[in-house]
Amino acid sequence: VITMAPTLLILLWATGILQVDLLPDKKLVLLPPVNFTIEVSGLSQALLRWEPNPDQEGRNVKLGYRVKISAPQEEDYETRSTESKRVTILHKGFSASVQTILWTDPSLPASSWVSADLEAPAGSPGTSVVNLTCTTNTAANNYTDLRPYQVSLHCTWLVGKEAPEDTQYFLYYRYGSQTEECQEYSKDTLKRNIACWFPRTFINSKGRDSLAVYVNGSSKHAVIKPFDQLFALHAIGNDEQKPLTEWFLIVLMATICFLLLIFSLTCRICHLWTKLFPPVPAPKSNVKDFFVTTHYEKTGSNETEIEVISYVEEPGFEVLEDSVF
Repeated sequence: VITMAPTLLILLWATGILQVDLLPDKKLVLLPPVNFTIEVSGLSQALLRWEPNPDQEGRNVKLGYRVKISAPQEEDYETRSTESKRVTILHKGFSASVQTILWTDPSLPASSWVSADLEAPAGSPGTSVVNLTCTTNTAANNYTDLRPYQVSLHCTWLVGKEAPEDTQYFLYYRYGSQTEECQEYSKDTLKRNIACWFPRTFINSKGRDSLAVYVNGSSKHAVIKPFDQLFALHAIGNDEQKPLTEWFLIVLMATICFLLLIFSLTCRICHLWTKLFPPVPAPKSNVKDFFVTTHYEKTGSNETEIEVISYVEEPGFEVLEDSVF
């Protein structure tokens, strides 16, 4: 034991030195990211980008970033990426901040915050649409097998109270990476668009993405303020029910298949029953059965009738005799 003591001390000392080398320097100061920008990358979609600080020391440490969104809704999250895409309404503007953190040691103080803003789009107050509502309808698709169901979209809205009479609204929707502009509108008495209909869309009725709807407008007398809104598909999920005839055919086919299965099983059981219990042959009778056949023949001009009576046994019996009269 005495001879092993120096060796153990050396191992403990080496382990301590190694742990110290692996730990980050407590004197390391984290610097904030640079070139932080926010831009619109789609309808109701903002793209946040930044770069690591070029003066940051400790190149071997793993850096991360904490992002704080303050408008239009508060949200906090952490990431190791230098860009982030967020789906949110943008007609009220967008504000966010980001700071550098040490990904492997959250106890180390983070850097200071850097912020960026996305200004709300221009427009006169009270000119944007109000009470925007949308519904989807899912129906069977008879045109292609790639997508067995097609989803239609119907949206309605009211004209803004301060919108001039010549205001005209235009609606767009985005689902995933697909964006479409409405082509079929309904109008009010002043011929202003107040509803939109998409008979076919790129919307996946079983998808989880939010549906983004955006409405802008134009007028000769005012700048119309745009409006966007996000919809969860399950909240607007109006699926067309199967017709009664389709349900009847489904039940009928299921019943026929069931009856065929029962019939097949019955035949198998009966066939097996005859093999297990073959029929007992009937005993032979002492009295021979026979059939009588009569033939009438007319010969020559004498029209003599000859009646032939034949006595024929059943198979396995002897022939008795033939009598001619």
